[in-house]
Amino acid sequence: MLKNLFKSKPKFAKYDDKYITLTDKEISSIETMTADIKDFVMKSRAVNKVDYHTRDVHVKGYCALKAKFEVLDNLPKAYAQGFYAKAGSYDAVIRFSNANSRIAADRRLGYVIGLAFKVFDVEGKKLTPDDPDATTLDYLVVNSPVFFTNSVEDYAYLMKLHFGFNKYLEKNKLALAKFAFDWLTEYGKKRPNKHGIESLNAFRKIVTIKPKNPWLYDYFAIGAVRHGDYMGKMRVVPTKAAKQKIKQANIHLLTADEAIRPVLLNEIREHDFEYEVQIQLCRNVEKQPIDKLTQEWDESEAPFVTVARLTIPQQQVPDDGNFAVMEHLSFTPFRCLEANRPIGRIQQARLQAYQTSSTVRHAANKVERHEPDSLAALFTGSPD
Repeated sequence: MLKNLFKSKPKFAKYDDKYITLTDKEISSIETMTADIKDFVMKSRAVNKVDYHTRDVHVKGYCALKAKFEVLDNLPKAYAQGFYAKAGSYDAVIRFSNANSRIAADRRLGYVIGLAFKVFDVEGKKLTPDDPDATTLDYLVVNSPVFFTNSVEDYAYLMKLHFGFNKYLEKNKLALAKFAFDWLTEYGKKRPNKHGIESLNAFRKIVTIKPKNPWLYDYFAIGAVRHGDYMGKMRVVPTKAAKQKIKQANIHLLTADEAIRPVLLNEIREHDFEYEVQIQLCRNVEKQPIDKLTQEWDESEAPFVTVARLTIPQQQVPDDGNFAVMEHLSFTPFRCLEANRPIGRIQQARLQAYQTSSTVRHAANKVERHEPDSLAALFTGSPD
């Protein structure tokens, strides 16, 4: 007991701007990647056999829903940083999606689910170069605590390989072996190495996520973020009380091509749902490396602390999940305050990736790219 009484306060790793610096080679790789993204978006209409151009990833949206975001009061000083420094309640909109680059029956896309949400009426300059005065903040989280690479150079070719993943799946087991070979060797250009094997293992972990009702997953931001004076990771987890409200925990993917959207909508039509938004502060950059996204940080050494709540109220939603709303929304992890910016090399690559995807998609669809300024304007004409 005496040991616990005199236990010292935890020390957190200080933010270092070296984690937002890129080499010339990495910048060149990002240029290659953005060119591939532009090419994919321009081809996406034909690839997905739809009458509009799609995103490059998270193409199939399931629904857009009204929400509330609440920053909690009386947070410990280390956690009350940036946007979380002051308690407050904000309108928000969320978008559930499948991370795949294709539109197809749910059973063919895998179960990597994205949860993006946009928070309204947040003051302060944002890091998006084309709309720094936006009054919104974006969060992008997925149901996997790891990413599939630690290298910007590898990210460039792995992203292109990912675009073609479904073509490999549509063939046979030998095609999957070819996919692994292409992954490890950059299409036969290099020998496999330890980093490539780590990367492929992380990808396997991601694409073998077990199916269940998407409301029930824990969702994680990709990579680390600045948290004011410190650095950390962020996740969104359903509350215990919210999980107990779920009527259908399992997904039956073989009974219908569209299995996931109806489950999401049926739940929110009957009851509200709540998530806790949590921060995991880095205590030791050796044990919690900023640039190793294939590694999950041990919670026993760096625990998560709840800093906010995301509540999705019960609401009526059309069967298409508010398609027009979710399709025209754009999200980027850089629509944020400097104090809460993404950090790490892979994160910096995502700035141009998201900007390119959104800009090209809206232009190709002849739709004005406009950041909404309120929840009410976004859902004008939709059911209450």
